[in-house]
Amino acid sequence: MTVTRRPFGTLPDGQAVEAITLEAGAVSATVLTLGSTLQSVLCPDREGRVADVVLGHDQPEEYLAHTAYFGGTIGRYANRIARGRFTLDGREHRLACNNGPNHLHGGRVGFDKRLWAVDALTEDSVRLTLFSPDGEEGYPGNLTVACHWRLSEDGRLSAELTAESEAPTVVNLTNHAYWNLRGCEGERRAADQTLWLDADAFTPVDETLIPTGELKGVDGGPFDFRRPRLIRDALTEADPQLEVAGGVDHNLVLNGSGMRCVARLDDPESGRRMALSTDAPGLQVYTGNFLDGSIVGKGGKAYPQGFGLCLEPQVFPDAPNRPDFPSARLEPGAVYRRRIEWAFSAT
Repeated sequence: MTVTRRPFGTLPDGQAVEAITLEAGAVSATVLTLGSTLQSVLCPDREGRVADVVLGHDQPEEYLAHTAYFGGTIGRYANRIARGRFTLDGREHRLACNNGPNHLHGGRVGFDKRLWAVDALTEDSVRLTLFSPDGEEGYPGNLTVACHWRLSEDGRLSAELTAESEAPTVVNLTNHAYWNLRGCEGERRAADQTLWLDADAFTPVDETLIPTGELKGVDGGPFDFRRPRLIRDALTEADPQLEVAGGVDHNLVLNGSGMRCVARLDDPESGRRMALSTDAPGLQVYTGNFLDGSIVGKGGKAYPQGFGLCLEPQVFPDAPNRPDFPSARLEPGAVYRRRIEWAFSAT
Protein backbone atom coordinates (compact mmCIF):
# COMPACT_ATOMS: atom_id res chain seq x y z
CA MET A 1 0.00 0.00 0.00
CA THR A 2 1.55 3.28 -1.13
CA VAL A 3 0.41 6.84 -1.78
CA THR A 4 2.56 9.20 -3.86
CA ARG A 5 2.18 12.84 -4.90
CA ARG A 6 3.59 14.49 -8.00
CA PRO A 7 3.09 17.71 -9.98
CA PHE A 8 0.52 17.59 -12.80
CA GLY A 9 1.11 20.95 -14.47
CA THR A 10 -0.40 24.34 -13.71
CA LEU A 11 -3.64 26.17 -14.36
CA PRO A 12 -3.79 29.37 -16.47
CA ASP A 13 -3.66 31.45 -13.25
CA GLY A 14 -0.46 29.70 -12.16
CA GLN A 15 -1.93 27.44 -9.52
CA ALA A 16 -0.27 24.04 -9.32
CA VAL A 17 -2.21 20.82 -9.92
CA GLU A 18 -1.17 17.65 -8.16
CA ALA A 19 -1.66 13.98 -9.00
CA ILE A 20 -2.04 11.57 -6.08
CA THR A 21 -1.56 7.89 -6.88
CA LEU A 22 -2.91 5.14 -4.63
CA GLU A 23 -1.40 1.68 -5.15
CA ALA A 24 -2.45 -1.68 -3.74
CA GLY A 25 -0.98 -4.79 -5.31
CA ALA A 26 -1.65 -4.83 -9.05
CA VAL A 27 -4.24 -2.01 -8.92
CA SER A 28 -3.46 1.69 -8.85
CA ALA A 29 -5.62 4.80 -9.12
CA THR A 30 -4.55 8.38 -9.76
CA VAL A 31 -6.64 11.32 -8.58
CA LEU A 32 -6.06 14.96 -9.53
CA THR A 33 -6.58 17.98 -7.30
CA LEU A 34 -8.18 19.57 -10.37
CA GLY A 35 -11.82 18.54 -10.10
CA SER A 36 -11.09 15.68 -7.67
CA THR A 37 -10.73 13.87 -10.98
CA LEU A 38 -10.15 10.14 -11.35
CA GLN A 39 -7.41 10.41 -13.96
CA SER A 40 -6.45 6.76 -14.31
CA VAL A 41 -7.08 3.26 -12.98
CA LEU A 42 -4.55 0.55 -13.80
CA CYS A 43 -5.67 -3.04 -13.33
CA PRO A 44 -4.66 -6.47 -14.72
CA ASP A 45 -6.52 -8.74 -17.13
CA ARG A 46 -6.83 -12.53 -16.76
CA GLU A 47 -3.24 -12.93 -18.04
CA GLY A 48 -1.87 -10.34 -15.62
CA ARG A 49 -1.43 -7.63 -18.27
CA VAL A 50 -2.09 -4.19 -16.87
CA ALA A 51 -4.04 -1.47 -18.72
CA ASP A 52 -5.53 1.91 -17.90
CA VAL A 53 -9.33 1.55 -17.97
CA VAL A 54 -10.38 5.21 -17.45
CA LEU A 55 -10.58 7.83 -20.21
CA GLY A 56 -8.89 11.16 -19.49
CA HIS A 57 -6.11 13.59 -20.31
CA ASP A 58 -2.37 14.05 -19.77
CA GLN A 59 -2.47 17.81 -19.07
CA PRO A 60 -4.70 19.99 -16.84
CA GLU A 61 -5.49 22.44 -19.63
CA GLU A 62 -7.09 19.61 -21.61
CA TYR A 63 -9.57 18.98 -18.80
CA LEU A 64 -10.45 22.69 -18.78
CA ALA A 65 -10.85 22.85 -22.57
CA HIS A 66 -13.62 20.25 -22.86
CA THR A 67 -17.04 19.60 -21.33
CA ALA A 68 -16.88 15.81 -21.43
CA TYR A 69 -16.32 15.73 -17.63
CA PHE A 70 -13.74 12.92 -17.86
CA GLY A 71 -13.41 11.44 -14.37
CA GLY A 72 -14.53 14.62 -12.63
CA THR A 73 -16.35 15.00 -9.34
CA ILE A 74 -19.61 16.65 -10.34
CA GLY A 75 -21.47 19.30 -8.32
CA ARG A 76 -23.26 21.10 -6.98
CA TYR A 77 -25.87 19.19 -8.90
CA ALA A 78 -24.98 16.25 -11.11
CA ASN A 79 -27.12 15.86 -14.22
CA ARG A 80 -29.78 18.25 -15.54
CA ILE A 81 -32.11 20.79 -13.95
CA ALA A 82 -34.92 21.92 -16.25
CA ARG A 83 -34.71 25.50 -17.58
CA GLY A 84 -31.87 26.22 -15.13
CA ARG A 85 -34.16 27.05 -12.25
CA PHE A 86 -35.76 25.64 -9.12
CA THR A 87 -37.72 27.00 -6.17
CA LEU A 88 -36.67 26.46 -2.56
CA ASP A 89 -38.81 27.74 0.32
CA GLY A 90 -40.71 30.01 -2.05
CA ARG A 91 -37.61 31.60 -3.60
CA GLU A 92 -36.66 30.90 -7.19
CA HIS A 93 -33.00 30.25 -7.90
CA ARG A 94 -31.71 30.70 -11.45
CA LEU A 95 -28.75 28.74 -12.75
CA ALA A 96 -26.70 28.82 -15.94
CA CYS A 97 -28.30 27.07 -18.90
CA ASN A 98 -25.18 25.35 -20.22
CA ASN A 99 -26.88 22.38 -21.93
CA GLY A 100 -29.41 23.74 -24.40
CA PRO A 101 -32.30 25.12 -22.34
CA ASN A 102 -31.16 23.30 -19.19
CA HIS A 103 -28.55 23.39 -16.44
CA LEU A 104 -26.02 20.53 -16.44
CA HIS A 105 -23.43 19.23 -13.96
CA GLY A 106 -23.14 22.34 -11.82
CA GLY A 107 -23.00 24.98 -14.53
CA ARG A 108 -20.30 26.71 -16.54
CA VAL A 109 -17.65 26.18 -13.85
CA GLY A 110 -18.70 23.13 -11.89
CA PHE A 111 -16.73 21.33 -9.20
CA ASP A 112 -14.90 19.33 -11.90
CA LYS A 113 -13.24 22.58 -13.08
CA ARG A 114 -12.28 23.77 -9.57
CA LEU A 115 -8.98 23.20 -7.75
CA TRP A 116 -9.50 21.08 -4.64
CA ALA A 117 -7.21 21.12 -1.59
CA VAL A 118 -5.42 18.08 -0.15
CA ASP A 119 -6.85 17.89 3.35
CA ALA A 120 -5.40 14.56 4.53
CA LEU A 121 -3.20 11.71 3.33
CA THR A 122 -2.91 8.22 4.81
CA GLU A 123 -1.17 5.06 3.64
CA ASP A 124 -4.21 4.12 1.52
CA SER A 125 -6.28 7.28 1.00
CA VAL A 126 -6.47 10.97 0.19
CA ARG A 127 -9.14 13.44 1.28
CA LEU A 128 -9.76 16.45 -0.96
CA THR A 129 -11.88 19.44 0.04
CA LEU A 130 -13.58 22.35 -1.72
CA PHE A 131 -15.51 25.44 -0.64
CA SER A 132 -18.41 26.68 -2.77
CA PRO A 133 -19.65 30.14 -1.71
CA ASP A 134 -23.28 31.19 -1.50
CA GLY A 135 -24.51 32.21 -4.95
CA GLU A 136 -21.87 30.33 -6.93
CA GLU A 137 -23.47 29.27 -10.23
CA GLY A 138 -26.76 30.45 -8.69
CA TYR A 139 -26.93 27.95 -5.83
CA PRO A 140 -27.83 29.12 -2.32
CA GLY A 141 -25.73 28.55 0.79
CA ASN A 142 -22.04 28.38 1.63
CA LEU A 143 -21.16 24.75 0.96
CA THR A 144 -18.16 22.76 2.21
CA VAL A 145 -17.46 19.61 0.19
CA ALA A 146 -15.08 16.68 0.70
CA CYS A 147 -14.17 13.66 -1.38
CA HIS A 148 -12.36 10.85 0.43
CA TRP A 149 -10.66 8.50 -2.02
CA ARG A 150 -9.44 5.12 -0.73
CA LEU A 151 -7.91 2.02 -2.32
CA SER A 152 -8.10 -1.14 -0.23
CA GLU A 153 -5.66 -4.05 -0.27
CA ASP A 154 -8.04 -6.19 -2.32
CA GLY A 155 -8.27 -3.62 -5.16
CA ARG A 156 -11.49 -1.85 -4.18
CA LEU A 157 -11.48 1.86 -4.99
CA SER A 158 -13.98 4.00 -3.10
CA ALA A 159 -15.07 7.62 -3.02
CA GLU A 160 -17.06 9.02 -0.11
CA LEU A 161 -18.58 12.39 -0.99
CA THR A 162 -19.80 14.63 1.81
CA ALA A 163 -21.17 18.17 1.98
CA GLU A 164 -22.44 20.61 4.61
CA SER A 165 -24.32 23.86 3.96
CA GLU A 166 -24.96 27.00 6.00
CA ALA A 167 -28.39 27.47 4.37
CA PRO A 168 -31.00 25.23 2.75
CA THR A 169 -29.76 24.16 -0.67
CA VAL A 170 -29.76 21.25 -3.14
CA VAL A 171 -26.82 18.87 -3.56
CA ASN A 172 -26.23 15.90 -5.86
CA LEU A 173 -22.60 14.79 -6.13
CA THR A 174 -21.18 11.98 -8.25
CA ASN A 175 -18.16 10.87 -10.22
CA HIS A 176 -18.17 11.01 -14.02
CA ALA A 177 -15.55 8.42 -14.98
CA TYR A 178 -15.72 6.91 -18.46
CA TRP A 179 -14.84 3.21 -18.28
CA ASN A 180 -13.40 0.99 -20.97
CA LEU A 181 -12.19 -2.31 -19.53
CA ARG A 182 -10.35 -3.19 -22.72
CA GLY A 183 -8.02 -0.24 -22.06
CA CYS A 184 -8.30 3.43 -22.90
CA GLU A 185 -5.50 3.32 -25.48
CA GLY A 186 -6.92 0.37 -27.43
CA GLU A 187 -9.37 0.17 -30.31
CA ARG A 188 -12.35 -1.64 -28.76
CA ARG A 189 -15.33 0.40 -27.57
CA ALA A 190 -16.95 0.07 -24.16
CA ALA A 191 -20.11 -0.70 -26.15
CA ASP A 192 -18.48 -4.07 -26.96
CA GLN A 193 -18.57 -5.00 -23.26
CA THR A 194 -21.24 -6.67 -21.15
CA LEU A 195 -23.32 -4.77 -18.60
CA TRP A 196 -25.57 -5.91 -15.74
CA LEU A 197 -27.76 -3.46 -13.81
CA ASP A 198 -30.00 -4.03 -10.79
CA ALA A 199 -32.78 -1.74 -12.00
CA ASP A 200 -36.41 -2.56 -12.85
CA ALA A 201 -37.32 0.93 -14.08
CA PHE A 202 -35.93 4.09 -15.65
CA THR A 203 -37.01 7.71 -16.00
CA PRO A 204 -38.00 8.52 -19.62
CA VAL A 205 -36.93 11.94 -20.90
CA ASP A 206 -38.29 14.64 -23.19
CA GLU A 207 -36.51 16.04 -26.24
CA THR A 208 -34.15 18.07 -24.02
CA LEU A 209 -33.26 15.01 -21.86
CA ILE A 210 -35.29 16.17 -18.84
CA PRO A 211 -37.31 13.42 -17.10
CA THR A 212 -41.01 13.48 -17.88
CA GLY A 213 -41.81 12.39 -14.32
CA GLU A 214 -42.79 8.86 -15.33
CA LEU A 215 -41.10 5.77 -13.89
CA LYS A 216 -41.24 3.17 -16.64
CA GLY A 217 -40.42 -0.53 -16.42
CA VAL A 218 -37.41 -1.72 -18.37
CA ASP A 219 -39.05 -5.05 -19.31
CA GLY A 220 -37.67 -6.33 -22.60
CA GLY A 221 -36.48 -2.94 -23.85
CA PRO A 222 -33.07 -1.34 -24.44
CA PHE A 223 -32.78 -0.35 -20.76
CA ASP A 224 -33.24 -3.91 -19.51
CA PHE A 225 -29.85 -5.07 -18.24
CA ARG A 226 -31.18 -7.27 -15.45
CA ARG A 227 -29.42 -10.10 -17.24
CA PRO A 228 -25.91 -9.30 -18.54
CA ARG A 229 -25.99 -8.23 -22.17
CA LEU A 230 -23.69 -6.59 -24.68
CA ILE A 231 -24.19 -2.84 -24.62
CA ARG A 232 -24.06 -2.63 -28.41
CA ASP A 233 -27.04 -4.98 -28.66
CA ALA A 234 -29.17 -2.62 -26.58
CA LEU A 235 -28.11 0.36 -28.69
CA THR A 236 -29.34 -1.25 -31.91
CA GLU A 237 -32.94 -1.55 -30.70
CA ALA A 238 -35.58 0.72 -32.23
CA ASP A 239 -36.78 2.92 -29.40
CA PRO A 240 -37.75 6.62 -29.32
CA GLN A 241 -35.83 7.11 -26.08
CA LEU A 242 -32.60 5.98 -27.71
CA GLU A 243 -33.27 8.29 -30.64
CA VAL A 244 -33.78 11.39 -28.51
CA ALA A 245 -30.55 10.78 -26.55
CA GLY A 246 -28.45 9.34 -29.37
CA GLY A 247 -28.06 6.20 -27.27
CA VAL A 248 -28.48 5.63 -23.55
CA ASP A 249 -28.23 8.80 -21.44
CA HIS A 250 -30.85 7.96 -18.83
CA ASN A 251 -31.38 7.58 -15.11
CA LEU A 252 -31.99 3.99 -14.02
CA VAL A 253 -34.09 3.57 -10.88
CA LEU A 254 -31.98 1.27 -8.72
CA ASN A 255 -33.48 -1.55 -6.69
CA GLY A 256 -32.93 -1.69 -2.94
CA SER A 257 -31.40 0.86 -0.61
CA GLY A 258 -28.23 1.35 1.35
CA MET A 259 -24.83 0.28 0.10
CA ARG A 260 -25.28 -2.52 -2.45
CA CYS A 261 -23.86 -3.77 -5.74
CA VAL A 262 -25.92 -2.24 -8.57
CA ALA A 263 -23.83 -2.74 -11.72
CA ARG A 264 -21.19 -4.98 -13.26
CA LEU A 265 -19.20 -4.30 -16.41
CA ASP A 266 -17.32 -7.20 -18.06
CA ASP A 267 -14.91 -7.29 -20.97
CA PRO A 268 -15.13 -10.76 -22.58
CA GLU A 269 -11.74 -10.45 -24.30
CA SER A 270 -9.55 -9.40 -21.37
CA GLY A 271 -11.60 -10.93 -18.57
CA ARG A 272 -11.57 -7.65 -16.63
CA ARG A 273 -14.61 -7.02 -14.46
CA MET A 274 -15.69 -3.93 -12.57
CA ALA A 275 -18.45 -4.14 -9.96
CA LEU A 276 -20.05 -0.87 -8.84
CA SER A 277 -21.64 -0.45 -5.42
CA THR A 278 -23.40 2.66 -4.11
CA ASP A 279 -26.02 3.94 -1.68
CA ALA A 280 -27.62 6.19 -4.33
CA PRO A 281 -31.24 5.78 -5.51
CA GLY A 282 -30.40 6.31 -9.19
CA LEU A 283 -27.67 5.60 -11.73
CA GLN A 284 -27.15 7.69 -14.85
CA VAL A 285 -26.02 5.35 -17.60
CA TYR A 286 -24.34 7.18 -20.47
CA THR A 287 -22.95 5.28 -23.44
CA GLY A 288 -20.62 8.01 -24.72
CA ASN A 289 -23.07 9.16 -27.37
CA PHE A 290 -21.55 12.62 -27.82
CA LEU A 291 -17.97 11.43 -28.20
CA ASP A 292 -17.12 11.87 -31.87
CA GLY A 293 -13.36 11.50 -32.17
CA SER A 294 -12.68 15.23 -31.82
CA ILE A 295 -11.39 14.92 -28.24
CA VAL A 296 -7.88 13.52 -27.93
CA GLY A 297 -7.14 11.83 -24.63
CA LYS A 298 -4.21 10.19 -22.89
CA GLY A 299 -1.41 8.99 -25.11
CA GLY A 300 -2.82 10.88 -28.11
CA LYS A 301 -5.82 8.56 -28.41
CA ALA A 302 -8.89 10.10 -30.09
CA TYR A 303 -12.10 9.00 -28.38
CA PRO A 304 -14.82 7.89 -30.84
CA GLN A 305 -18.51 7.46 -30.08
CA GLY A 306 -19.21 4.71 -27.56
CA PHE A 307 -15.57 4.39 -26.52
CA GLY A 308 -16.34 4.92 -22.83
CA LEU A 309 -19.25 4.09 -20.52
CA CYS A 310 -20.33 6.32 -17.63
CA LEU A 311 -22.11 4.89 -14.58
CA GLU A 312 -22.97 7.85 -12.35
CA PRO A 313 -24.66 7.17 -8.96
CA GLN A 314 -27.01 10.05 -8.17
CA VAL A 315 -30.29 11.51 -7.06
CA PHE A 316 -32.63 11.63 -10.08
CA PRO A 317 -32.22 14.40 -12.69
CA ASP A 318 -34.36 17.51 -12.08
CA ALA A 319 -35.27 16.33 -8.57
CA PRO A 320 -35.39 19.94 -7.24
CA ASN A 321 -38.42 20.44 -9.54
CA ARG A 322 -39.96 17.00 -8.89
CA PRO A 323 -41.24 16.56 -5.33
CA ASP A 324 -42.17 12.95 -6.17
CA PHE A 325 -38.49 12.11 -6.88
CA PRO A 326 -35.97 11.34 -4.09
CA SER A 327 -35.06 14.66 -2.48
CA ALA A 328 -31.81 16.52 -3.15
CA ARG A 329 -32.45 19.06 -0.38
CA LEU A 330 -29.72 19.64 2.23
CA GLU A 331 -30.50 21.46 5.48
CA PRO A 332 -28.04 23.37 7.67
CA GLY A 333 -26.63 21.08 10.33
CA ALA A 334 -27.18 17.97 8.21
CA VAL A 335 -24.47 16.09 6.31
CA TYR A 336 -24.93 15.02 2.69
CA ARG A 337 -23.22 11.70 2.09
CA ARG A 338 -22.81 9.63 -1.06
CA ARG A 339 -20.71 6.47 -1.27
CA ILE A 340 -19.36 4.85 -4.43
CA GLU A 341 -17.15 1.77 -4.68
CA TRP A 342 -15.53 0.14 -7.71
CA ALA A 343 -14.19 -3.41 -7.31
CA PHE A 344 -11.80 -4.74 -9.97
CA SER A 345 -11.13 -8.38 -10.78
CA ALA A 346 -10.47 -10.72 -13.72
CA THR A 347 -12.36 -13.82 -14.73
